[in-house]
Amino acid sequence: MKSKSILVTAILLYCLYFQVFSQKVLPIYLDKNQTIDARVENALSLLTLEEKIALCHAQSKFSVAGVPRLGIPSMWMSDGPHGIRAEINWGSWDYSNWTSDSCTAFPSLTCLAATWNPELAYQHGVAIGEEARCRDKDILLAPGVNIYRSPLNGRNFEYLGEDPLLSSVMVVPYIKGVQSNGVAACVKHYMANNQETLRGSINVEMSDRALYEMYLPAFKAAVMEGQVMSVMGAYNKFRGSWCCENPFLLTKILKEDWGFKGIVISDWNAVHSTNATALAGLDVEMGTDNKEFSAYFLASPFLKEIQNGSIDIKVLDDKARRVLRTIFLTGMNSERPFGSFGTKEHAEVSRKIAEEGIVLLKNSQQLLPLNISSLKSVAVIGDNATRKQIVGGGSSELKAKYEISPLQGLKTRLPSTIEIHYSQGYSKKIADNIQLNKEAVELAAKSDIVLFIGGLNKEEGQDCEGADRKDMKLPYGQDELIAEIQKVNTNVVVVLLSGNAVEMPWIAGITSILQVWYPGLEGGNAIARVLCGDVNPSGKLPFTFPVRLEQNPAHALNSFPGDGVNVTYKEDIYVGYRWFEKQKTEALFPFGFGLSYTSFAFGKIQADNTNLSSTGKINVSISVKNTGKIEGSEVVQLYISAVKPIEERPIKELKAFKKVKLAAGEEKIVNFEVSPEDLKVYSEKEKGWVIFPSKYKIMIGNSSRDIFDAVTLSYK
Repeated sequence: MKSKSILVTAILLYCLYFQVFSQKVLPIYLDKNQTIDARVENALSLLTLEEKIALCHAQSKFSVAGVPRLGIPSMWMSDGPHGIRAEINWGSWDYSNWTSDSCTAFPSLTCLAATWNPELAYQHGVAIGEEARCRDKDILLAPGVNIYRSPLNGRNFEYLGEDPLLSSVMVVPYIKGVQSNGVAACVKHYMANNQETLRGSINVEMSDRALYEMYLPAFKAAVMEGQVMSVMGAYNKFRGSWCCENPFLLTKILKEDWGFKGIVISDWNAVHSTNATALAGLDVEMGTDNKEFSAYFLASPFLKEIQNGSIDIKVLDDKARRVLRTIFLTGMNSERPFGSFGTKEHAEVSRKIAEEGIVLLKNSQQLLPLNISSLKSVAVIGDNATRKQIVGGGSSELKAKYEISPLQGLKTRLPSTIEIHYSQGYSKKIADNIQLNKEAVELAAKSDIVLFIGGLNKEEGQDCEGADRKDMKLPYGQDELIAEIQKVNTNVVVVLLSGNAVEMPWIAGITSILQVWYPGLEGGNAIARVLCGDVNPSGKLPFTFPVRLEQNPAHALNSFPGDGVNVTYKEDIYVGYRWFEKQKTEALFPFGFGLSYTSFAFGKIQADNTNLSSTGKINVSISVKNTGKIEGSEVVQLYISAVKPIEERPIKELKAFKKVKLAAGEEKIVNFEVSPEDLKVYSEKEKGWVIFPSKYKIMIGNSSRDIFDAVTLSYK
């Protein structure tokens, strides 16, 4: 038997030798001394037609076949962007029920955006990339950068806000952090997937100017600055063509204009044809429902089109080349680290993001931070004080190692001398609310202070994939409950968990409000630390909070969610704060807004020049001083405005920002560089970016509404 085994082994080795070397091609795809491109080309030359086709479509719900014959591994993907999703079965959407896939749940991307801290975005990317790598994932299906157009979009919590500059600045370090682990990030959803209503059929129409100024910049930054390895096509149509078979988006802009060398992956079930999809530039088809993997549009049908000459083999080679390159940079990268999963270090990163993303919206009577020494009883009211927020939400749902609720965090942080009593207050079951409301109001009446912990959750119809919200109101009668609590206790702090703006009809009678987003597995501890003053809040809003829905431009112009077939972005470039400035309308809370437990004073802007040429730059600076008694961080925001614009343009636009930490009494100089790029607008007439000779104002403040100083420059 032993001799027979040796003989079989010898035969197999001979076959392998013959298979590789009889083709007279040295397998340099294994040679680390060769460039990636050379290795890819050599590997491509060794593939059969069928092996190339297999690289272009899924072999399971979350993987693409490699080339076992050549030792090229399969390419494995996982949902993000807030953690590595629990393992999904090979051929169904059921979970595999592993015992080793409980991940670190990071805060929602709205929370990350609210930190206005690119360094934290990088730390987030590194940590989630380490977890993806440890789970042997090659592609993380994140981050999302669709612009916040309406507060009703159920998926806004996965994105980075309403401003293209903020989204661009925050997405690049996130991508670099993920990819430092040899894991490809996948920026999504390209393009104009700004609603869940009819997302699989709606056609989006917008001007070129809106496209280039508002909706493309974050994708462009992801590709050209972040060097993202993959891009996910969206469900919807854009100007009459499905996003996954749109040559203008996929070939002209992405691959030609931006020089993208990675792969374009379809969203799951977003492919509708073979020829149009193949020719438009999509590289990998994923998740097409009701089909065997071999019957996908880019599987057997694609093979037939190649074989009968309807599609040039060069089209297939380009796709296979891109997929091979991605595999070489991920699964076949022998130098990528091993990663780590569910560590204390990752939990610490999650907590830091949660703490720094919390926005103090109101604190008129200085009720916060809590005066612990004088408190005897605290009423914690609201279902979100105990509800798990990490499950649900659609494809971003997670199985976390643990989840610290706000109530748990408060019980851990507050001393035992303070009595903490909890009342649910409201419920999804409306029939239960009368009794729950009564109990909550009675508890509020006999407590020193009320911490109302409410907001939205990740059930369908709120912050959840697949459906949009119906309105901006708090669900389950929370508005009415808060109003009743106000009548019996004047010391009320409202803590809102949500990824979207909400109406606040009760705001006049509430002294303190915290927006805490979905804060991840350490969220309860982060919330407690901010409430108690261990952490000074420094978050800023990444999108505008309207007083009511009708103030939002998409709704003011009746252009959301469309007529059932088309949705036209009538507001054009006037998204978010740009619209409020144009209409001279006061928002409930403006873009970039956020309070602190300390105070800051801004000096005068200093500029080294006031004349900007096409090749020049201007350095501007401003002093910022912490005039309070505790350490804090402020976000210094630079906006630019045309004094007498020749063309239609927003009154002001964010062009730079920096977050600065200051000890009590400390003063720092914050420097910015202004270049001609900051003055450009997209001209539909010229079909490109232009600068109009004019005078421009450089304005610096700490929100889009709060500007402290300005200086005028000339451009000729």
